[in-house]
Amino acid sequence: MLSVEGLGKTFRVHALKSEIRACESISFSVGEGEFIGITGRSGSGKSTVLKMIYRCYLPGSGKIVYDSAGLGLVDLCALTDREVLSLRARELGYVSQFLGAAPRSTARGLVERAVLDAGFGSDEARERTESMLSYFELPVPLWDGYVGTLSGGEKLRLNLARAMAKGPRLLLLDEPTASLDAHAKSRVRDLVVKLKGEGATMLGIFHDIEFMEGLCDRVYPMERGRLLEAV
Repeated sequence: MLSVEGLGKTFRVHALKSEIRACESISFSVGEGEFIGITGRSGSGKSTVLKMIYRCYLPGSGKIVYDSAGLGLVDLCALTDREVLSLRARELGYVSQFLGAAPRSTARGLVERAVLDAGFGSDEARERTESMLSYFELPVPLWDGYVGTLSGGEKLRLNLARAMAKGPRLLLLDEPTASLDAHAKSRVRDLVVKLKGEGATMLGIFHDIEFMEGLCDRVYPMERGRLLEAV
C-alpha cells in the first residue's frame, strides 16, 4: 500500500545560518493490512518521516508512493494541496501527541466533522462519534465543551477518537500513548488489535516498546536520521 523510497529532509535554521539534516535515505514499504513500527531516541527523525507521509512537510529528496483507493497509485510528494486534503479526509488518519484545533471547537464537533468529511451520512457520523468518544472514556459532559478546557491526556484521547472514527485505510500513529495512563494505553492497544484484525494498515512510531510487543509485523530502529534493518 505504501512505498517510501530514498526519502530525505533538511531544515534550514535561519537564526543560526545553518542546516539540520533530519533524515536521509529512508526506504521501506508497508503492505496492506500490516502494522509497521519505528523506534528510536528523541531527535532521531521518526516524526519527520511520518509528517512527510502525511504531507505536513515536503521532502528534500525521494518519493512516497501510495496505492490510493480514490486516486490510484500516486506519489504523495507530487500531489496538489487539494488532492492531499481529499486523501486526508477519506483515506489517511494521523494521530499526534498534540491536538491541533481551534480552542472553541467542541470534542463532539471535531470527531463528527472528520467522519462527515470521510463521506459518511449524518446519522452514521453521529453514531460513530458517540461510540468512539465513549470507547476512549471521554466524560459525556465534556463532549460539547470547548477542547481548550481538556487535559493533555483527554486531548490525546480525542485525537485518537477523531482519527479512528472514520476508519482510515492508512493510519499514522505518532507516539499515540505518550501522555496516557496504563488503563488508557490498554484501551488503545485493544482497539489497535481490533483494527489489525479487520485488516487496517498502520504505521506507528513509539518510545513505549512494551506497548508494541506482539502488535507490529516489523519494527525499524532509527538512529541519527537513518533507518536500520528491521527486527
